[in-house]
Amino acid sequence: MRVQGSVAFVTGGNRGFGLAMAEELGARDAAKVYVGVREPAAFDHPGITPIALDVTSDESVAAAAEQCADVTLLVNNAGTGGAHPGGALDPELVRAAQRVVDVNLYGLIRTSQALAPTILRNGGGAIVNVVSDEAWYALPVIAAYSMSKSAAWSYTNALRMDLRPQGVEVLSLHVGFMDTDLVRDLDVPKVDPHEVASTTLDGLEQGKEEVIADEQSRRVKRTLSTDDGYYLHPSVLG
Repeated sequence: MRVQGSVAFVTGGNRGFGLAMAEELGARDAAKVYVGVREPAAFDHPGITPIALDVTSDESVAAAAEQCADVTLLVNNAGTGGAHPGGALDPELVRAAQRVVDVNLYGLIRTSQALAPTILRNGGGAIVNVVSDEAWYALPVIAAYSMSKSAAWSYTNALRMDLRPQGVEVLSLHVGFMDTDLVRDLDVPKVDPHEVASTTLDGLEQGKEEVIADEQSRRVKRTLSTDDGYYLHPSVLG
């Protein structure tokens, strides 16, 4: 898919990777760039149009889709995380996971189902899902996040099979920790979100259905079929 001339909608676009993606889309001459944000009045970035969006609300997602009837490219970036000191045995894990899954999985499903028909009506296009390398491994301290991303990867694969025959590309983005507010306090290697946005859009324009954007993600993916997969002994946090 060509980014130039496309009409893009980026969820979770007020900061971090979402904003980096919106800026990269503008730099590549997308005809219009919408970003889904909680508070449009507080968003001030020339050339980018803020749209009120809460991905956990069916009504909010439907209203945003109706307002943006010209979309041809959806970037599902909205996400949340959070640490669980008790790990997989944390008594609060189920409660915490409900919120994380509602945003990272169900939110992605809501926006995909709302905007895929729009993309089809506009002659086809693409959906990019920010899946993460943690679809392929789990750390106890962020178990809920890892669980949600594994499920998001699975849904992305199913969505691709539904939409590919109809002329809509579905790309899954796998990347490790990016230098954003979400992981500001983690002492781990981080990649530049603008570089990841550029790599992702390069992959989209090349017709790729999966982009593995950093060495950490490539390392994890390489070991999935080995007898000593990275997911058995992940060491990203030391």
